[in-house]
Amino acid sequence: MSNIKRNFSPQRMFMDLADEHTPLHEFMDGNDFESWKKDTLPAVLETLGGYPEKVPLNPELIAEWEHDGLKKQRWHIDVSKHISASCLVNIPAELKEGEKAPAILCCHGHGNFGKEVIMGNDSSSEMKAQISEMNQNFGHKMAQDGFVTFAIDWIGFGERDDRQKPNWINNAGSRDMCNILYLHATMLGMTSLSINIAHEKAAVDLAETLQFVDKNRLGVIGKSGGGTMALWMGLCDDRLKATEIICYSDLWQCFGIRDVNYCGMQVAPSLYKYVDLPDLQGLLAPKPLLVDIGAYDPCFVIDSAMACYKKVEKIYHAAGVPDNLELDLHDKGHAWGANKSFKFFNKFL
Repeated sequence: MSNIKRNFSPQRMFMDLADEHTPLHEFMDGNDFESWKKDTLPAVLETLGGYPEKVPLNPELIAEWEHDGLKKQRWHIDVSKHISASCLVNIPAELKEGEKAPAILCCHGHGNFGKEVIMGNDSSSEMKAQISEMNQNFGHKMAQDGFVTFAIDWIGFGERDDRQKPNWINNAGSRDMCNILYLHATMLGMTSLSINIAHEKAAVDLAETLQFVDKNRLGVIGKSGGGTMALWMGLCDDRLKATEIICYSDLWQCFGIRDVNYCGMQVAPSLYKYVDLPDLQGLLAPKPLLVDIGAYDPCFVIDSAMACYKKVEKIYHAAGVPDNLELDLHDKGHAWGANKSFKFFNKFL
């Protein structure tokens, strides 16, 4: 009988590959930050593929109302050829006529409600439960603290989910829409990331036109899948001066390959060939970055989440801006800590 040990599990194969893998542009001790970033960022951005065609916004204010001490607006904008988005805007009540405030782009994660809950929609018991469990309404709370906040849905979520109003085109059945849309995008030389980045840049374009927004003081915040988008928007849009990433710190080997805790919304071809997640976060330097990690987060477990953060720390030190990196390690699960956000954005915006 043969003594050859064989493996027939594809999942085990990928886990073993990840065990042996060192990304080509992983930041190493002793690297010169400027040289590393100059070589690494173009390679990373190249993985995104092409972008959809940019079109005029054609902005239309649909409605304006008051909720929980805030003025709220709903806009329609064209974000690329063939598709539009609605943009929710929260305006602090104390903002005076002619006054301009800093503004924060708010990125939602996975879930049925898209942008609605993060912007404060608590009109159903399900929404209330999500806000209570995960402290999810950061777009609402940050507006109460004096920031203008704004958000759109990613493709496949909220009003841009084909399984919900106003679309009802559910030809994917029970399959994961993140993965379906990623496949569609890559067939056309794009990625879900590049499409969402283009659409989110259009939302930033809208924010810049609002008379109550100081376009020189813009930031971005996002949780989980929204943390993915906050990271990429910080990398791809220099108008965004400060970034908060909530519950999206980990190592690809762990949360991606081992735990299969990722989807087509969060990836680009060959991305892990070049960098790990801490390298991506480190590429934000010298921009200010606040990282939220939940001690009891079941999605991005604290062991590898903190390993990620410690690598990002090294990169910010190498960049000469250690004070531009902050950590909110909080006693919650997959949730917004909210312990440092207000002070962080007040400081850097």
